[in-house]
Order: sequence, then structure tokens, then C-alpha cells
Amino acid sequence: MSKIQVLDPITIDKIAAGEVIERPASVVKELVENAIDAGATAVVVEIKDGGISFMRITDNGCGIDREDVRSAFLRHSTSKIRSVDDLLHIGSLGFRGEALSSISAVAQVELITKTKDQTFGTLYRIAGGKEETLEDTGAPDGTTFIIRQLFYNTPARRKFLKTPMTEASHVGDLMTRLALSHPHISFQFINNGQSKLHTSGNGKLKDVIYHIYGREIASNLLQAEYDTPGLKITGFLGKPIISRGNRNFENYYVNGRYARNSIISRAIEDAYKDFTMQHKYPFVVLHIEIDGEHVDVNVHPTKMELRFNNQQEVYNAIYSAVDQGLHEKELIPHVEMPEPKPAVQSTPESKPAVRSTPEPKTAVRSAPEPKTAVRSAPEHNLEYFMSKMKERVLAEHEEKKKKEEAVTKQPVNTIQTIAEEKTPYMQNTAVRPQISTQTTAPEPPKQMELFEDHLLTREAMQKYKVVGQVFETYWLVEYDNSLYIIDQHAAHERVLYEKTLKSMQTREFTSQMISPPIVLNLSMREAELLNTYMDRFTRIGFEIEEFGQDSYAVRAVPDNLFSIAKKELLIQMLDSLSDEIARNQSPDLIDEKIASMSCKAAVKGNMKLSVQEVDALIGELLSLDNPYHCPHGRPTIIAMTKRELEKKFKRIV
Repeated sequence: MSKIQVLDPITIDKIAAGEVIERPASVVKELVENAIDAGATAVVVEIKDGGISFMRITDNGCGIDREDVRSAFLRHSTSKIRSVDDLLHIGSLGFRGEALSSISAVAQVELITKTKDQTFGTLYRIAGGKEETLEDTGAPDGTTFIIRQLFYNTPARRKFLKTPMTEASHVGDLMTRLALSHPHISFQFINNGQSKLHTSGNGKLKDVIYHIYGREIASNLLQAEYDTPGLKITGFLGKPIISRGNRNFENYYVNGRYARNSIISRAIEDAYKDFTMQHKYPFVVLHIEIDGEHVDVNVHPTKMELRFNNQQEVYNAIYSAVDQGLHEKELIPHVEMPEPKPAVQSTPESKPAVRSTPEPKTAVRSAPEPKTAVRSAPEHNLEYFMSKMKERVLAEHEEKKKKEEAVTKQPVNTIQTIAEEKTPYMQNTAVRPQISTQTTAPEPPKQMELFEDHLLTREAMQKYKVVGQVFETYWLVEYDNSLYIIDQHAAHERVLYEKTLKSMQTREFTSQMISPPIVLNLSMREAELLNTYMDRFTRIGFEIEEFGQDSYAVRAVPDNLFSIAKKELLIQMLDSLSDEIARNQSPDLIDEKIASMSCKAAVKGNMKLSVQEVDALIGELLSLDNPYHCPHGRPTIIAMTKRELEKKFKRIV
């Protein structure tokens, strides 16, 4: 008897199902992607017991013709492609023709479908790969799949499923990604009769992010846009303050498909490197549109992996998109002044003031004026009372800090200028019309910032005042109505990094001979890397020569590295250059590695500095393009407003 035999179709289907269907979320993924390909604008997913016992996926797409129903459940039957040439230009999410065959091989499946041209719908039942019934039925346009008892005929697979709660969480994560990838489609997810997710399908990505992740993340987003021939990137980037401890919040979609790709992840994380700490990962939602001929989605049966034939171009484009988005907006936390709104609307800033106005005692505590002012308040409306209370509070604070300005300006103008430029937290939209009637039309409010477009004017640099040092590490700086706390180590790291980078770009450096030389014993790959970049090393001040087989002697280094030049640091730099994909087309790559190494010479915490030294350090820091984070992502400076301090001391209620 022959030892090699051809397996029967049922066994083949079950083996194939093991590749495509791992858990209930796999079933939902395949069927929802089919719904999207069918042109659905609304998709409802309902599960019970984590999807193990029951799943229902309903859409309003084009439906399946009655004569195609049986064929749809055969292996490698699909309406998406016709020949191998179509694989080069795949525009749909599904194309392999394995989903329905694999699902029906390991579950009890019921299909109800109807096209717009048909009078009746079609009901089809199949279980374990065997057809049970095919008949007419009443149904709306679209398709409904009901999946019962997943892996009922493969107990070995079923026992590897997790608890219903865990399986439901996987389905929930999947629906989140699908909603983010297709904001123009309304998705609803129902778990055990409770609606867990329901998006509007209005096409606005930010609305979907708000609905899924909430206000905190939605209010800390930066827009990303990048367009180059053959590749377009749009989406949103999270500010560094909402970084996470894993990559689960890195959402990127290639031609509408959610997938994992190391090239994309690395480009995103490299662009965030200066803004996030080690082992912290950013929040992003990026939509990447690329020509189909440059991407291969037929890597794995689950279509969760991608390959690019132009990896370097993809890396550079994504890096540029994220880097540009992060540098377009000020990243020091501050309170933003809203635009004036009608009195009927309220803003978060105005709510505390409105709640405190009905009690006259609040006005007395905030600004100790004669009681006659309080007694006269009931004779006026709420707006008049609010304007008077605000005038008294602002006048008192202004008199304490800037008496000379109070003398030279008219009282109403002073109050209005301060309210518009310096105290956004006291802003009340209902008060503005009352004040503006007494003066000329005010300009739109604008918050004063320490960093205006990443550049300090000379006047502003002269106005900040160094208050002192705490814990021999942090320096306190007073500027306008804010207190800034600067970490001397992180600040000096950033200053050294950018100073070194600039000097190397302008070739303002000298070499320093070292004796004895540093001998590097390199592997073949490391030696190849060194020879590849040898020209660059020589141009920036290194003197390296061969020193026997697979050994190299470093006889000179750039002068800024003389005190920290060690064998370990040089090996570490070569290791960082060994990655297959990097910005190796940029001539600044080596310079950045050297500049990063120079940070090790920065002053440390608990090192005492004189006021003059700190003043010079702060002056250099504030003149940089990116003074907000050290090269390793830690913040160099944080801010606390005068209002926050006054709230702590209960001077403001």
C-alpha cells in the first residue's frame, strides 16, 4: 500500500481553515472585509459568548446572486480577481477566496442575502463543509451571516480558545481598527446584547478617534499630511504626552487595510525619537495610499503582513510626514484661548466662573471690595455682575505686579488687554460684548507663549528671570504669568546635541589625536559597514586605519568626543548603522549618531552650577529649534501658570 496519499476535501478544508481561522475575531475580520468590498455603508456585528457560540454580521452591500451562492463557499472562488496579473493591482481587502470555505468547514453557517434586482432573498445553510439547504426567503438588500458553534467539529482547536471575555476583546479591537480604517462606513459592535461601538460613518476620522478613545486623546492630536508621486499619507499624530507603553496605539492602514509592518513602525518611532522616552510608543492613526504594484499583500493567508519593493522610499515618506507634523506646532502644554462665541454657548473655561456667580460671597472672597458693590449687583443682570467682578479681580492682580502700566493706561483698556492676552482662564464669552461697548472693537484673543513659532525675540529673552535652583537639578524661570521648571541635564543634552550637529554640518570642528589608539575588532558585517561609511567618518574628524585582520585602529576623534571616546561607544554607533532600513540617503545620519554620543558629556543632576552658567545655558536652550525634549525624548522644560499656583493657595475659587 502506498504511504503517500491525497487527502480528502474535508480534511483539506479543515487544514486550510487552521491557517485562516484562528479565533472568532478571524471570522469577523473576513466577513466584515467582504462587506466593505461589497460597497456597504453600514455594518453591524453581534456576538455572544465571545463569538464562540454565535456571531451575526449584517451589511447593506450589493449582496450575492442566487446562482453564485454555492460557488462562494468553494475553495479559491472569488469575485475580486480573475488572473495572476490582478495580484499586482489589488484594490479589494479580500482576494484569496478562502474565507467562506474555511469558515463553513469548522462552523455552522447560515447565509441570508439579496441583491437589489432580486424580488426574494436567498437562504443558504452549510455546516462542516456540507450543504444543508438552499431556498428563497424574505430579506432586505445586503447580506447577513450567522455563524454558530465555531470549531464544533474540531475539539482540539476549540480547547485552545480563550475565555469568552478575552475573545470578545479581540473582536472589539478588530472593530476599532476597521472603524478607523474606514471612517465613511458606520460600524456597530454588539456584545451580549450591549452596544460597545457605534460610529456615525460621516467620513471624519477625528470624530471616530474621539468616539473610540475619548476627549483626552482627541484633544491632543496633530494633523499629518504628506503627498509624493505614488504615495500619499494622511491622518493624525498624538502629542508626546499621550505616549503608551506598547505599540497597540500605532494604527496605520495601507490602502485601507490594517496590517503590521516593521518598516512603517520603525519610521514612526524614529520620527518620535526626540519626543518620547525609551520604551514609550506614540499614538498615531495614519492612512497610507500607495500604488498596488509597490506592495505585496499576498504574504500570509490572514493578509496581516505586507511587503514593499521600495522599502526605503516608504520609510523616508512616513518619517517625513510624522516629523513635519510634530514640528509644526508648539509642544509645551499651555491653556488655549478660545475664539469668542455667542453668549448662549459656554466653554470649559467659562463654566467655573458661571457656577460661582450666583453666590455674592464668591465675589467678596475673590476681590475684597466694599460691600456696596455686592449689594448693587442684584439690580443688574448676570453679564453686568460678571464684568464688574472680573474687572475687580484683574485690577487687583495687575496693580500688584505692574503698577506703572496701570498708571499709564486707561482702566477699561488695561482690563481688556489683560483679559485678551494674559488670562485666558478668566475668559467668559458672555462678558465680552459688555466690555467691548465701552472701547473700540477688540482683536481676536491670543495667548502669550514663551516660544512663539519656536523662536524667542530678543525682548522676550531679556524679560525672563532666573528665580533659583531646587534639588541641585531643576532651575526655576519666571516669564510673564508662568513659572517654567528646567532640567539642567536634559537641557544641556539638547544644547550639546544641536551644537555638535550644527558644527558638523558647517564643518566647524577639529580632530584630537588619542594615544594609545582605540583598537576595534570587527566582524565581517561591521567591517563592511565601517568601510561603507569611512568617507563620512573621515570628513567629520575621525582618523581610522586598518590594524591587522578584521581590526581597525582609531587614532583621532572629533574634539567634542575626546573626553568620552571609548571602544563601547564606537561599537554601539556601528551597531546602530547596521539596520537594513534607515535614513541612509540622508548625509546627516553619521552626524546625528556622533551628536547623540556627545550628550554623554552633559552636566548631570546634582551638579551645582552658578547663576551665570545657568543663564547662559537657558539662553542657548531657548534659541534652539526644538528646545522641548532632550535627544532621548525626556522633556527639558515644563510650565505652571500663575493661575494654577493661585488655585493651589485658594486665592482663586
